[in-house]
Amino acid sequence: MSSASKAPLPPYLNIDPATAAAKLSEPIDTTRFAKAAAFAAKGREDLAKRGHAPDGAKRLRRFSTWEVCRYLIPVAPSHFRRVLKANPDLPQGTGEGNSKWFTLDDVLTLRKHFASEGAADREYLPYRPEGLPAKIISVANFKGGVGKTSTAAHLAMSAALDGYKVLVIDLDSQGSMTSIMGGQVQDEWQTAFPLMAKDFAMHLEAEAREFRSETPQLDETLQEARNMSARDLIQATHWPNIDLIGAQLNLYWAEFQVPVWRMQSRSWPLWDALTNALSGEGILDDYDVILLDTPPALGYLTINALAAADILLVPLGASFLEFDSTGRFFDMLYSTFASIEDGENSVRRQQGLPEMTFEWDAVRAIVTRFDASQQTDLANVIQAYFGDFMTTYRQELTAMVGQAGENVNGIYEADYRDFNRDTYVRGRETFDRTWAEVKEVLLGTWWRDQQMMKAQEEQTNG
Repeated sequence: MSSASKAPLPPYLNIDPATAAAKLSEPIDTTRFAKAAAFAAKGREDLAKRGHAPDGAKRLRRFSTWEVCRYLIPVAPSHFRRVLKANPDLPQGTGEGNSKWFTLDDVLTLRKHFASEGAADREYLPYRPEGLPAKIISVANFKGGVGKTSTAAHLAMSAALDGYKVLVIDLDSQGSMTSIMGGQVQDEWQTAFPLMAKDFAMHLEAEAREFRSETPQLDETLQEARNMSARDLIQATHWPNIDLIGAQLNLYWAEFQVPVWRMQSRSWPLWDALTNALSGEGILDDYDVILLDTPPALGYLTINALAAADILLVPLGASFLEFDSTGRFFDMLYSTFASIEDGENSVRRQQGLPEMTFEWDAVRAIVTRFDASQQTDLANVIQAYFGDFMTTYRQELTAMVGQAGENVNGIYEADYRDFNRDTYVRGRETFDRTWAEVKEVLLGTWWRDQQMMKAQEEQTNG
């Protein structure tokens, strides 16, 4: 065999050290990181604006008659047009002929009309029992890259398209959810950080009242937070029924500040700070669904999100490493919250108080970025081991998700005219089916709560 026909050597062999050294820059000092960060910030701003209008604002697209009748309001297109013609005061959409386009505000108005005038056996408005608070859904896993933010964002959009009023809280200092939602956050005082600080300040005041000691001297940070409301942090988004508490890099300081506060007062239940902010200020009555997007770590912000949650969603890919990491995540949840329960209840028993326990209405693990041609066997194994924690549907990987993501948009924000319609239908089905399973859990927990509330009322009145 001639030498010419030999296979080339692997690229990691015969590297010349002198040539390699010539390609190096001078040693990197800390200022070089600042320069890289500045370039990245400019690039991030430019890329984020891909999904924005020419004037820099982010706006939600309109929805065609075909989309409205297929996905949003269960009515035949011909009947839909007849209803609009008979009710000129209703939103008529824009466009010529039968090709009408409607804003989501239009759709929400039309939903209400059909709910009052349409067929009794159709679901024009989503199920939402009166007298019960919003459900809090936390999307968490301490492994990065599993699709937490994408899943949380699309669930928020799915719920909004379904007619629910949604609050999204970004607890990840990377701020990816904030970018998707078009949020503007200047510093930590526009994030969830003040909620943590306010809860600690209020705890110090309550502790002083309990022991009849002097009013505590709050530092500048706690004084400022004490005068803030959760509503001060909420900003509207380009979705008419999705609001946002955003995040940015400085939110990460909460991970350092919270343990300092805890050392100042060991009796402060730091895990309840977010819960207290949402329930104490009536936020749970303002929304139907509150979605918490967490950082890829089991830090203090994630612990608050998990403690506040009614429903916990855990995205993971169908790989051994992600399965292994998720199993360790569940182990960490057990050790963390069991430790809190043990510590708190030892004190409560001494004081003759009822014991506390953490409970979740439901927990579901969701397989994301699923490739049926290569991952079915492993996904079946994961399903077998996690059992009833798993959703039935596996969120398939589609090219449409990637294309929408390049424009910092959710799949529902993408105009189907930019795709083959069949491609759009398949891509949308990925998140429609995920929402269907999550919605089933949501409705089931609400219904169960409603039955318990009725039983308690009957017992009280009886």
